[in-house]
Amino acid sequence: MENRMNMTKRIDNPDIEIEMLLEGMFLKYGFDFRSYARTSVKRRIMHNLSKSGLKNISELLHEILYDPSTFNNLLLDLSINFSEMFRDPDFYLTLRKKVVPILKTFPFIKIWNAGCSSGEEVYSTAILLQEEGLYDKCQIYATDFNDVVIQKAKEGIFAMDRIKEYTANYQKAGGEKSFSDYYHARYDFAAIDPVLKKNIVFANHNLVTDSVFGEMNLIMCRNVLIYFNRDLQNHVFKLLRDSLIRSGFLCLGSKEDLGFSNCKDDFEIFAPRERIYKKQA
Repeated sequence: MENRMNMTKRIDNPDIEIEMLLEGMFLKYGFDFRSYARTSVKRRIMHNLSKSGLKNISELLHEILYDPSTFNNLLLDLSINFSEMFRDPDFYLTLRKKVVPILKTFPFIKIWNAGCSSGEEVYSTAILLQEEGLYDKCQIYATDFNDVVIQKAKEGIFAMDRIKEYTANYQKAGGEKSFSDYYHARYDFAAIDPVLKKNIVFANHNLVTDSVFGEMNLIMCRNVLIYFNRDLQNHVFKLLRDSLIRSGFLCLGSKEDLGFSNCKDDFEIFAPRERIYKKQA
């Protein structure tokens, strides 16, 4: 009797159930969250469970395996979708002053925004390039693993109540015009000017499972890798390195660092405070 009770306790362990859930998602749908930072993943799964009305993670696993809509709802919760335009203004100011002059020496520029979320960072980059006279010779690839998020980014529609914050960021980032030049107000929403979309390609790409993405002059993968464990970070760093041309730029988030990766010797530090690296020539 005691052995049976101990077995029940072991099976009822949420951490074991989470392992089974992540394995089931990978085997059924091909989305691999097994190497994401476990604390963040667990928090998001438990949040989804609390909304679902289900009793435990085992029930959630059953629903996911037999109901794709349940999986899609969980996928949205597991996606890291917090963003804002010109987030970390000092980064964009450095990009404008130090990186753009080098990009201007190329006849054509390919930029990859990996983990583009709902598109705020992509459009921020497009605005900066437009003001620097570079946009017409640029191709920007904006990717994410979540089709719902990609569609939102394509639409380029943001809540008006965030525009004041975005405007302040834009000005701190060295913006040269009125931020209102880049969107059209529609009731409670702001729609990005379609001119800024013409050189942006939105596509599905999974940093965990997909392969090298072209030969880029600049890659922005900011505030994505903090949700990965060390092994997955090394995997993604290698992918980003191999997707860059020689002397290409890699831009990370403020809490991300190449210093502990297996690829650190393939890069030189270009702007340490802003986490901008340059691939060795």
